[in-house]
Amino acid sequence: MVWVENVFQERGYCLLKLSGEKVLVIGAGKSGVAASRFLAHKGAKVELTDIKDRSEFDSDLDTLLAEGIKLSFGSYPCVEPEKYTLVMPSPGVPLTAPPVRRARELQIPVIGELELAYRFAHAPIVAITGTNGKTTTTALAGQIFKNAGFHTLVAGNIGIPLVEEVEKYRAGDLIIAEVSSFQLETTVDFKPRVGIILNITPDHLDRHLTMEGYTMAKVRIFANQNPQEYCILNFDDQRTKNLAAACPGTVMFFSRTHTLQRGVFVQDNRIVVRWKEKLFPVLPVGELRIPGAHNLENALAAVACGWAQGIGADVLARVLRDFTGVAHRLEFVAEIEGVRYVNDSKGTNPDASIKALQAYKEPVILIAGGRNKGSDFTALARLIKEKVRAVVLLGESAGEIERAVRAAGGTGIFRSRELKEAILLARQAACPGDVVLLSPACASWDMFRNYEQRGNLFKQVVLELKEVSSRS
Repeated sequence: MVWVENVFQERGYCLLKLSGEKVLVIGAGKSGVAASRFLAHKGAKVELTDIKDRSEFDSDLDTLLAEGIKLSFGSYPCVEPEKYTLVMPSPGVPLTAPPVRRARELQIPVIGELELAYRFAHAPIVAITGTNGKTTTTALAGQIFKNAGFHTLVAGNIGIPLVEEVEKYRAGDLIIAEVSSFQLETTVDFKPRVGIILNITPDHLDRHLTMEGYTMAKVRIFANQNPQEYCILNFDDQRTKNLAAACPGTVMFFSRTHTLQRGVFVQDNRIVVRWKEKLFPVLPVGELRIPGAHNLENALAAVACGWAQGIGADVLARVLRDFTGVAHRLEFVAEIEGVRYVNDSKGTNPDASIKALQAYKEPVILIAGGRNKGSDFTALARLIKEKVRAVVLLGESAGEIERAVRAAGGTGIFRSRELKEAILLARQAACPGDVVLLSPACASWDMFRNYEQRGNLFKQVVLELKEVSSRS
């Protein structure tokens, strides 16, 4: 990223003056389409490209032609001097992609949609990242600020491209943005008023290659902060805790297991804030409605975020009591013949699925598998042996997970070709009082467009089974 910063400085590049700029947007997904429209409306000459064939996209991208956006599918265009003045890869496009690599060789600026949105933001930004818990914490923080009376945008990696909405919010409003490592690695000046790192555990190593590379992408969330801005870090996660020394902003810790000199933590089974040598009680832990130790950590992070922005304990407590979680993250779907069905499709890495399993005391029938993102399944396999009555595996990584489970001494392993069959196998294996949990520990891309499509199919099949059961 030093290269990008230097280019911007040397060329005096200003994204507030986009008219006439020649921009290549790479990746025709949600983020790329939103960025293309935004740039075109600012007067830029935009070409949107994707290595996939046009037929692989469901949306009617031809409407972009009427907005003056050139489309090229099936292969990437050549990047040559003077052909483009800015290259913008979508989050799913690695920096090793040929047009990105070529742009960097030619010293053409490379930024992403998050950086573009930041350049046009008038409202202060609260940015939340981490391997797991981003969506829950972002949604909870957004609800806290809405209840406190702020005109609040909740967007980013949570589903709404930030650039679509950013100009609708002014200086007195707030933007709560979920940001991923993919988005952060193409930032330059991005600087949130509050930046949160929930945890850093192995994920996306197929792209970042090493934990150091993955961590370096995450820390860009606070790279440009000053002492008047806040960086909220998980004290219980050693890798995250150690980042405090490199943070130029004001560090605020949260902890589920330690008593802190300053920050948000649990004392006598209550969430409390210690700030300026005073202790402020917020809420008994037992009143949280989102299950699991990991969700307690998410709640602590959201409390720290609200406190840093001046939100009082009464508002924080009220929102925490009412918040029931987000779709696809330990989402209760139905109870059928005494068995609860839970959708955790957003559990896309082993650590997320470990946390999901730890949230339940009851025996679990686990549905897992998909595309591995460079993860090791050993720790998950040990927990499966300990807590899982049966595991149903599907997708590209089914064999890899099965080998890990068998090596850990696990049994009760079933294989399935597709998700509906997996649900039926799980139903057959379950007993009253059990939990059937979809928590794949893998990405969805081998069988689905995204984790939402996977989770929605799970919910659809389960609700159909419930309807059939209620009639019999």
